[in-house]
Amino acid sequence: MNQQLLAKTFVELADNLVADFDLIDFLRLLTDRCVGVLGADAAGVLLADRDGELRVMAASDEQVRLLELFQLQNDEGPCLECFRSGSPVIVPDLSREAERWPRFVTTAHRSGFTAVQALPMRLRDEVVGALNLFRAAPGPFDPAGTLVAQALADVATISLLQQRSSHRSTILNEQLQTALNSRVLIEQVKGKLAERLGIDMERAFTTLRGYARAHNRRLSDVARAFVDGSEPLPGLGS
Repeated sequence: MNQQLLAKTFVELADNLVADFDLIDFLRLLTDRCVGVLGADAAGVLLADRDGELRVMAASDEQVRLLELFQLQNDEGPCLECFRSGSPVIVPDLSREAERWPRFVTTAHRSGFTAVQALPMRLRDEVVGALNLFRAAPGPFDPAGTLVAQALADVATISLLQQRSSHRSTILNEQLQTALNSRVLIEQVKGKLAERLGIDMERAFTTLRGYARAHNRRLSDVARAFVDGSEPLPGLGS
């Protein structure tokens, strides 16, 4: 485990305990750091919208994003089970769970993943989503690593539920709905950038994210300006 990067990660996540932050970028940071710190091959985050339906909010790469979408579309998989139970679901070898999640296991193997652990994003009794870590090789997960992963999920959840008031749930729902709308917009821009620049979807997201960070702007604001052409964005998509 990369102790130096782990310490930096907790600082970065804690820095988002402010009134206003870029939720999409924050969750992508979480998935990237889980890969870098914990040795997972990929990571994803599912969050519930205002109706309690899970949505893919972040993924460390395009392959795992599609796998997370497959879970939701087929209503089957460890990440959904984790969210519904509010408890971790740890599967060292997916081939042993073919009867439990037949379609998910087949698709996960095709995507190159053979082990997964899904950890609840929960504060007390409120479960808002799940942090999911995927591995290419089967085998037991390190208990210490699982504790760290849950701690990262907990810190992220606290950031999401930062508004300590009687209206916390309403505020969270508004935050998540705004983020969901932004996510749709960002996916559109990824597709347009990928086509225009002749690159894959993951590099398109990295390009968009890099531009937003370099100009100290929200991902969603840059994406909106790109789609509606409301302002020039020199260097992006050219």
